[in-house]
Amino acid sequence: MTTIELRNVSRWYGNVVAVNDITMDIGPGVTGLLGPNGAGKSTILHMMAGFLEPSKGTLTVDGDPTWENPGIYRKLGLVPERDSVYAFLTGEQFVTATAKLHKLPDPERAAQWSIGLTEMAPAQDRKISTYSKGMRQRIKVAAALVHNPEILLLDEPFNGMDPRQRLHMMDLLARLGQEGRTILFSSHILEEVERLSGTIQVMVAGRLAASGDFRAIRRLMTSRPHVFHVKTSDDRRLAAALVSRDYTHAVEVTGKGLQVRTSDFGAFCAHIAVISRDENIRLTELLPTDESLESVFGYLIAN
Repeated sequence: MTTIELRNVSRWYGNVVAVNDITMDIGPGVTGLLGPNGAGKSTILHMMAGFLEPSKGTLTVDGDPTWENPGIYRKLGLVPERDSVYAFLTGEQFVTATAKLHKLPDPERAAQWSIGLTEMAPAQDRKISTYSKGMRQRIKVAAALVHNPEILLLDEPFNGMDPRQRLHMMDLLARLGQEGRTILFSSHILEEVERLSGTIQVMVAGRLAASGDFRAIRRLMTSRPHVFHVKTSDDRRLAAALVSRDYTHAVEVTGKGLQVRTSDFGAFCAHIAVISRDENIRLTELLPTDESLESVFGYLIAN
């Protein structure tokens, strides 16, 4: 099982601290590295890829340090945010050249395999200079996958992709994660991380603000109420029953059901069905309205 381990990792440039005392473990599956621009995401990925040396702490892949260790690329593929492509080459030439750098026994066959994975075969004979931004992103992914690595690091991989390209790339990364590969991608867009990854590492101002399943993180945030949308056969009767409960902050009857604010996610979820049964009320819909990653991210940024 391939794992990336960071222990008390910091990176600074003179007096500027880009990453501050980060400890995290990244294992098989898809993990999202979420944070606003300037949060330190690219710096972490560059240290993982061996481009930067940690100023402090240790960073290893399967126990081996990544700094000054080119052998790490036998099991690691990197998709940088910048356009690290040779525009005068065709897509097929670029990916094949990457396969040759990895000294693969059949670089042409490996290139065709990874180009097919990223659906770039129809454009593989065109020069990269003619590609759109989304196509250049996909050919970079093809090059990073050409040696079939156990680890794939991607820095803002969906930039410039149209909706169809984004959906295909998300499906591809999800499939690679399900096969047991370790996939880590950075993004500042909530929808991308929420759609693709249940596990997140949230970066804010160079620090790790939260780590784990974002829904679990949200439920641990007890300093503000959780909000539920509820529809029943008798909204007013249920509202009256909920108002008396200690965990209920507020209940609002709207034209589309109830808006319930509760201080205890678990207690509310456990009791709502019992209350409905005792009051002879039929529940038709129960949805948490602030369980999104946007709620988690907004809370962490604000605090």
